[in-house]
Amino acid sequence: MAAQFEDEKPGRVLAGPAALLLGTVALAVGALALWQVFRPLAEGSKYYLIIFLAGVLPLVFLAYPADLPRWARPRRPRRATDRTDHAASTELTDSTARTDSTESTASTRPTVADWLLAALTVAACLYPVLPIRIGTGGGGYNAFLDRQGLLAPTDLVLGTVLLVLLLEACRRTTGWILPAVCLLFLGYGYYGGLLPQSWPVAHAGLDFGQLVDAFYNSDSGFYGTPLDVAASYIVLFTIYGAVLELSGAGRFFVDLSAAAFRRSRTAAGRTAVASGFLLGTVSGSGAATTVSIGAVTWPLLRRAGYPPERAGGMLAAAGVGAILSPPTLGAAAFIIAEYLGVSYLQVLGWATVPTVLYYLGILLSVEIDARRSGVRPVVLDVGSPWRLLGRFGYHFASLIAIIVLLAVGVSATRAVVFAIVLTAALSWLDRTHRLTPARLVTALVTGVRGVLAVTAVCAAAGIITATTTKTGLGPQAAALLIGGAKAATSDPTLVLVLTALLAAVALSLLGLAVPVTASFVIGWVIVGPALLDLGVAAPAAAMFVFYFAVLSEVSPPTALAAVAAAAVTGGRLVPTMWQTLRYALPAYLTPIAFVITPAGLGLLGIGGVPRIAFAAVVTALSVAVLAVAAGGWLPGVGPAGVPERVLGALGGVTLLWLEPVPVRVGVALAAVAAAGVLVRRGSTGRPRTPTKVRPRTPTEEKL
Repeated sequence: MAAQFEDEKPGRVLAGPAALLLGTVALAVGALALWQVFRPLAEGSKYYLIIFLAGVLPLVFLAYPADLPRWARPRRPRRATDRTDHAASTELTDSTARTDSTESTASTRPTVADWLLAALTVAACLYPVLPIRIGTGGGGYNAFLDRQGLLAPTDLVLGTVLLVLLLEACRRTTGWILPAVCLLFLGYGYYGGLLPQSWPVAHAGLDFGQLVDAFYNSDSGFYGTPLDVAASYIVLFTIYGAVLELSGAGRFFVDLSAAAFRRSRTAAGRTAVASGFLLGTVSGSGAATTVSIGAVTWPLLRRAGYPPERAGGMLAAAGVGAILSPPTLGAAAFIIAEYLGVSYLQVLGWATVPTVLYYLGILLSVEIDARRSGVRPVVLDVGSPWRLLGRFGYHFASLIAIIVLLAVGVSATRAVVFAIVLTAALSWLDRTHRLTPARLVTALVTGVRGVLAVTAVCAAAGIITATTTKTGLGPQAAALLIGGAKAATSDPTLVLVLTALLAAVALSLLGLAVPVTASFVIGWVIVGPALLDLGVAAPAAAMFVFYFAVLSEVSPPTALAAVAAAAVTGGRLVPTMWQTLRYALPAYLTPIAFVITPAGLGLLGIGGVPRIAFAAVVTALSVAVLAVAAGGWLPGVGPAGVPERVLGALGGVTLLWLEPVPVRVGVALAAVAAAGVLVRRGSTGRPRTPTKVRPRTPTEEKL
């Protein structure tokens, strides 16, 4: 389970010269990233970003196949034949089979076109720093910077080439949607001047040279904040995740989760959720964590009697928590720190309470499902958790070290490098997972390969940010969003609530189409200004956008984490998505509490102990009530009917308005709902225990 920060399409399993070249370049890029932490290049950060992109982006074309539609693939010419129709048909069938087999084999190694694209990418990326005159262009890094705003023809050509290559790299790694969105922004920048000037989103118009200059030779384009985050932070955390995994930490976290709940009736479900949280601390990918925990815990869930769809929903919801769980949040969290100019430790602090609430909701749903569905208890023969902690508890040392180092003022980049060194040293306590020099090289290469997709996404995000900056789209879209809310009401509070709801819907729809990182970048430049204009604090606005960008991983109809879970359990895809949505339901509502009242800042750990305690307790109650309403069962009492579930849902939502009067109303509605469940139980007698499907011999199975 190497740490990944962007859910991506499957890559090639390389061998031979291609594998050797990728490993060599990845090793050099990883070494440069580590060196840059302590000895930054004298030419500055942008120079480093150019070198980093030149090392990483060509690898995308070697590591990921073109995966073209069948109609777009080159076909072999048919050979003329004078055989009979039957013989010709047979020959064609055999030929097709051989062609498909050949394509399957060829997909594991780069094609000639892939090598050419990789070489062209190296040239386009390194051109700004090569001290070679090419007509009126070239001449080295300083000469390239001096031409900002006045690109030479060579600059324009190679900038356009890099633009096209980035779009193709994104298509190979994440699919067609993100390149289409980038092209939409590009078209808006070029044709926006033709829009009626009375329209809120109209602008003066930009020619193609101005756009390429903004992308290729400015600090808001390809080499902007998103790529800076990928090259300075994310690559280090992917290397750290790979090192931690090779040291045996992944298996230890799963074993510890199983040991902690081995005597519980809901041991299988709790193990899956706890494993998701622990593995999520070193993974920035919801789908990757889902697959990792599913491979180990799905057999437990199956033996306990969970249907594939319900188990898949649980695994996906727990896996998505990886992007929300400190100390390694998703890539967008690093971008938040850069955009707001705060330390990464502060972002971790903002994420702590919401993460606890998120997993609280999932655990409550697990408990409710166990009682409602009558799952079987499963004995987990994994030994004592204390013995595991005593033998392998050192795996937590590097995680704790990151937090401690951040707290004493060490930068996030240095903290993770020290954590890598500590993990490598402690690995020698376990003979089977010692990080020898060869295994360290493997970890370094694996870590760099894990950042290929997110690097392509972050560089392409520069198309969006540069276009937005050049055209002023952010303030215009914000005014449009607020105007829509004001059209419905003039009350300032309701305007804020409606704007937050509209923003939540917009972000959810956006997240269906693009990866989390790109979704956050787009959401921040469009939705962020609207929230800030209405007086929402910057941390609350940023975390609001972040959470809804993350939740796209469990939102139908795409729901990448649910797709991964269904692949593991073999369950039906659409029911798995809906089960995932049910488990993660409280997470969709909690972020709204960040922005609609000042007390919502308490959920981010801001505003002093009384505010934090009030917000945490009330929101925890809201999550519990919503879990009961979604699950239809009140633990310790029995099933809830439709009226009680509706009242509970209304009470849970009302509690999220963290003001005294709404909180009282929410508590009252929740109490009435609970009383209704008690009355229902009294009128129908003690609820019958659901029928359990037991094995033929013992009641409890031993794993």
